[in-house]
Amino acid sequence: MKIKTAVIFILSLSLLCICGSENESTKENIKEINMKPNFPIEGRIIFHSNLDGDNEIYLMTKTEIKKLTDNTWNDEYPVWSLDGKKIAFTANPEGNYDIFTMNPDGSEITAMTFSPSDEKDPSWFPDGKRIAYTRETKKFLRKQLLIFQVEVDTKKTKRIIPRYSKGHAIPHISPTEPLLTFTGKRTIGWDSALYDMRKNEVKFLDKGGKSCRARFSRDGKKLAYVSSKADGKGDIWIMNPDGSQKIRLTEMNETYDYFSSWSPDGKYIVFNSSDQYDHNGDWKLYIIEVKTRKVIFLFDSPGNDVFPDWNQ
Repeated sequence: MKIKTAVIFILSLSLLCICGSENESTKENIKEINMKPNFPIEGRIIFHSNLDGDNEIYLMTKTEIKKLTDNTWNDEYPVWSLDGKKIAFTANPEGNYDIFTMNPDGSEITAMTFSPSDEKDPSWFPDGKRIAYTRETKKFLRKQLLIFQVEVDTKKTKRIIPRYSKGHAIPHISPTEPLLTFTGKRTIGWDSALYDMRKNEVKFLDKGGKSCRARFSRDGKKLAYVSSKADGKGDIWIMNPDGSQKIRLTEMNETYDYFSSWSPDGKYIVFNSSDQYDHNGDWKLYIIEVKTRKVIFLFDSPGNDVFPDWNQ
């Protein structure tokens, strides 16, 4: 991946996939899709897809795939609360993107944020009382990505790393420790980083400006993340939360492998793969077994099936 392309891609990670237009032929073929996973997963996976013309949120179990949202705007980036009782996601019914929550059956949709800025990439705190997210703000003539949090009950918002001046986005909270991983701006490119909320310290976990989207395992002992340093496109890697013991899992040099999420037992990682990195790519869902690095096809619709999150 050329440096310029990489910078544009990482900058748009929180915007990536997929602003599809209404497609009547796609809508007519939805009933013909085999809405079942190709692998009998344990637990529940949520993801968003534009298979009906715009982005909606879907719930996958070992036996079926259900549509949770159904409207004319985009519902995206769904994530489970730790206890599996709520889903946070991003939607733009009023034009700009805000953070919302709903029940696992798609009921009780509730707005969490009301800013005119775009707010995306939610991540629950373990207690379920707060949600971290990316806010896209304007700084002079350009846009800047910063991490905020919202209290679920009061809807009060504030910055999480108020003294950190560089662009930072795509938070993920550790289930076990007061740690937040994020994607932070470098001089060239972006890299995975860690914020210790107890010590108020920021540490980059990789170098070179080619890593992003780190996600904690359920026990907090590992991070899955994306790096393009091996093949210039993107692979799923794992490492310790201190940045040590980096291991490349996917080795499919012809594809872009992104958007990882751990299985609850830590044995698998679900991710997306496509031979194109933008919205024109046909993004499919796959699973990789961490121990053996065996890649297993999971699901593909005529749309882009992206941003999976796995819970019990």
